[in-house]
Amino acid sequence: MPDQNIDPSHLETLDRDLGRLSTLEQATIYVSRPLIGLGVGLVFVVFAALLAALLFGQANNAFVVVVAAAFGAYMALNIGANDVANNMGPAVGANAMTMGVAIAIAVVFESAGALLAGGDVVSTIAKGIIAPENLGTSSAFVTAMMAALLASALWVNLATWIGAPVSTTHSVVGGVMGAGIAAAGFAAVSWGQMGAIAASWVISPLLGGLIAAGFLWFIKANIIYRDDKIAAARSWVPVLVGIMGGAFATYLAVKGVKKIVKIDLGDALLIGLAAAVVIWLIMIPIIRRQSQGLENRNKSLKVLFGIPLIVSAALLSFAHGANDVANAVGPLAAIVQASTTGDFTHAVGIPTWVMVIGALGISFGLFLFGPKLIRMVGGQITKLNPMRAYCVALSAAITVIVASWLGLPVSSTHIAVGGVFGVGFFREWDTERRMRKMKADMGQPILAPEERRRRKLVRRSHFMTIIAAWLITVPAAALLSGGIFLVIQGVMGAII
Repeated sequence: MPDQNIDPSHLETLDRDLGRLSTLEQATIYVSRPLIGLGVGLVFVVFAALLAALLFGQANNAFVVVVAAAFGAYMALNIGANDVANNMGPAVGANAMTMGVAIAIAVVFESAGALLAGGDVVSTIAKGIIAPENLGTSSAFVTAMMAALLASALWVNLATWIGAPVSTTHSVVGGVMGAGIAAAGFAAVSWGQMGAIAASWVISPLLGGLIAAGFLWFIKANIIYRDDKIAAARSWVPVLVGIMGGAFATYLAVKGVKKIVKIDLGDALLIGLAAAVVIWLIMIPIIRRQSQGLENRNKSLKVLFGIPLIVSAALLSFAHGANDVANAVGPLAAIVQASTTGDFTHAVGIPTWVMVIGALGISFGLFLFGPKLIRMVGGQITKLNPMRAYCVALSAAITVIVASWLGLPVSSTHIAVGGVFGVGFFREWDTERRMRKMKADMGQPILAPEERRRRKLVRRSHFMTIIAAWLITVPAAALLSGGIFLVIQGVMGAII
């Protein structure tokens, strides 16, 4: 539906607006993939356990390290299946790249981010949720981390199964909190830090949605609703791509290369500004050449946003690999250190083999199970085109920068999905606003409430499912982790 000519008779309902499986062959592949994936995933978990046994077979508590490696591999698979979809979903939903290309790009850049720029030091207890000394002994600490790792992996697995993109970092935090409470009581938890994380549940998606909606409004007002769309695009698309390039340069400087070099926010903003100017100047002749011969319609504009979307998806994947992987495999690294050295009160470096498990697990999880969530984020919440997907990707980078400046812990998952919601709800508001104006000009009655509900452009069932999953991620992971901690402690006590 062209945005510039809104005709009530041509407005598409949500079911027509969203893509669906349409052939028997596609449906067969969709059903059979999980069966293959389960087998390959199990092989990978066994491989991780054997690798740990090879490295620590003669060490004390080798069995604990082997089991923890299997749990860590399972967690990494779930990160690939759930978290990575947020980076690739908008570009795939906008048809800027195929599912196969998206998976290949994500595998390469997630792995590169984890191995080249992955966090080299994490707290032994994720993000300071619990003070390690409150757990008393290294044995209690290891048990708590084992419970946290398994519980967070199980929760992310469940969320993926029901089709809800959730924050793996929040899952780990909830797991650590629950195990800590089971081990040392409620007083062991840093409730101030938990309050900041809870605030991020609201701030992340709202900020991401508002920024994405703001850029979509700008694109509509300055390009789509102009009489000469191509001329407007020649002026504004280089600016928009420059803004995106500058935002991602700042984003990577702040979040993506901490292991290689430390850069403060002020210097990162200067780097981003320089990158934005350079990219803007480079894009002016490129956009002029790409726009030659294009028809003066919205569909023609999609060509101009294709390459920026692909690049943004790759950069988001690199930054995600550099940051979130370390958070997820941090408990495994802490278990390895506590089991082999007895030290559980100091920060722990993440060994290379642990990062390799994380990187490989994400790759396998994305390839085997990722398409479900990629389809969800990219095409089953609201219909995305390259302009809308551009706004989502840009909002992800800018929101992280703003959050770093404010010192707020935010979730990349919440930001990206919030951006998709923001774009979808803005489309609803803008469509209804223009429809009201058109009908008022023509002297026609406004649509009945039932008809207006039928024409909603955001699928409400997915919206409610995702919001509910976000709200219960930390408490659900905490309850699951606390229960697992008590079971492990009971089993160990019975063995001893």
